[in-house]
Amino acid sequence: MKKVLFLANSSSGLYDFRNELVLELLKKYEVYISVPDERAVDKLEAEGCKMIHTEINRRGVNPVQDIKLFFHYYKLLGQIKPDVILTYTIKPNIYGGFAARLRNIPYLVNITGIGSAFARDNMLQKMVVLMYRQAMKKASCIFFQNDGNKQVFEKHRILGQKSRRINGSGVNLETHPYEPYPRREKPHFLLASRLMRDKGIEEYLAGAKKYAKYAQFDIIGYCEEDHEEEILRLQSEGILKFHGYQTNVNAFYKDIDAVIVTSHQEGMSNVILESAATGRPALATNIDGCKEAVEDNKTGILFEQKSNEALYEAIEKFLALSVEEREEMGRRARAKVEREFNRADVVKAYMEEIQNVAG
Repeated sequence: MKKVLFLANSSSGLYDFRNELVLELLKKYEVYISVPDERAVDKLEAEGCKMIHTEINRRGVNPVQDIKLFFHYYKLLGQIKPDVILTYTIKPNIYGGFAARLRNIPYLVNITGIGSAFARDNMLQKMVVLMYRQAMKKASCIFFQNDGNKQVFEKHRILGQKSRRINGSGVNLETHPYEPYPRREKPHFLLASRLMRDKGIEEYLAGAKKYAKYAQFDIIGYCEEDHEEEILRLQSEGILKFHGYQTNVNAFYKDIDAVIVTSHQEGMSNVILESAATGRPALATNIDGCKEAVEDNKTGILFEQKSNEALYEAIEKFLALSVEEREEMGRRARAKVEREFNRADVVKAYMEEIQNVAG
């Protein structure tokens, strides 16, 4: 059998959002997966994947660690000799791309978001652009999850042999079924995210502090920065409820009235897609990766990023709606993901490009 190798920075992210692709590939290929964590390794191994542990400092900029990552990938490619490589997120994309290019192995790149480096005109941005430009040059296909990210790459002349636009990771409509809308006057909001500034945790906490009397604010996710102490303090004061990292997100989606997505950067918000499939509206920042998934005032409410006042206005607008109007928003959200974000369509796009280069 021919071999497919995934280079990614999270086993749980791969399992939660791309497992349908993994299962489809296992019908025809040997599947190898290189990740730094253990969260979903057992599940992927049980399906038949061959797992490889790879240390990745996801957010660090230590050049020694990054050089080690490149050489690890280069050695790994020589050992496995895959027929095609799929990379996800910035470090696997760049260092995996370099290694694949040097080994002359076809590779497909997924841009799951461009990160904060592109937002700043400084030396770090110039370095990231140069590295991406060289790493992507021989990519068989670059997958983009929104048009804004694609335009940024084109502006900086980061080009592969071809590119293709897909609707994020899509959503599994069976795993995330429609759930009856809760009937209560005091709505429950949910932030489901890595808890960090770029995901808008500070704005969400500000909203919780201001509107705790009128709504319940829940958080699920793990802290990547220094916000846990404040979150726990606010929980002790009755301002919000913190549930930590959760694997069963459906149990939370069906118990809320709306998700709040305060991100500054997104590829395509899986939280919006999953909660919409459940029949829940989204209050989300009006950025690439969110605005494609939300029809303003129809399936949710869009607001300006990095603005407490804009979030307050969105919350007040939602609080002014009747339960029936909120429920109708959720029904329209479900209909939208059924039309536009079925994961089966995304898997089909991946399989077409994989078969083009690997057979």
